[in-house]
Amino acid sequence: MTHIVLVEDDARLASLIQQFLRQHNFQVTLLSTGHQAPEKIKQLNPDLVILDIMLPKMDGFSICKELRKSFDKPIIFLTAKDSDFDHVLGLEIGADDYIIKPVVPHVLLAHINVVMKRFQVTKPINAEELVFDELRIERKSRKVFYFGNPIELTSHEFELLWLLASNAGEPLSRDFIHQKMIGREYDGLDRSVDVRVSRLRKKLYDDTNTPYKIITVWGKGYLFSSTAWREQNFA
Repeated sequence: MTHIVLVEDDARLASLIQQFLRQHNFQVTLLSTGHQAPEKIKQLNPDLVILDIMLPKMDGFSICKELRKSFDKPIIFLTAKDSDFDHVLGLEIGADDYIIKPVVPHVLLAHINVVMKRFQVTKPINAEELVFDELRIERKSRKVFYFGNPIELTSHEFELLWLLASNAGEPLSRDFIHQKMIGREYDGLDRSVDVRVSRLRKKLYDDTNTPYKIITVWGKGYLFSSTAWREQNFA
């Protein structure tokens, strides 16, 4: 069952949305304030977040920015502000869609279904290929394509990419990666994993100052984002 967290301070609206979505086989958790929302959402790790913008103590934009440091699932904004500025700002800081209030239940459901479908990773039965929007990784041929353009990787870089991508959305610790890649326990000093991640980021056109494709989750490791491959950015 798909788990949705709804952050909405209007108790009546939140209850109506929760009841409607439950009727369509969604599990819905309600949060009424923004202050503790990022930490609570990270703990719950839902499949999707519906986030009101105007919230007490911490607004939706701030929550979204905080979540995107490690949260790799869809975020839909609810907004009463019908202005292009708010919509563009919301998408730029990491939201995947927005809905203007008053909320029409079946429109909300349609948006949820479209976003969830877009976030599904294509994994063929033989598990020899991974596809994340415009990124395709072929295990047998050891080839990688981004918007149809080949990405030249060394053998070690390909193995690292496959390991991270196979666990998309889950942070992998340096210890785990080191054991899988090098075959021995991490001694706390070897920086080879960090060097390989850095090189891989550059080849995949990640932002080296603020990575968003291969994310560093402090205290947990490296996380491959399944949702960062829709835009053509060959900077």
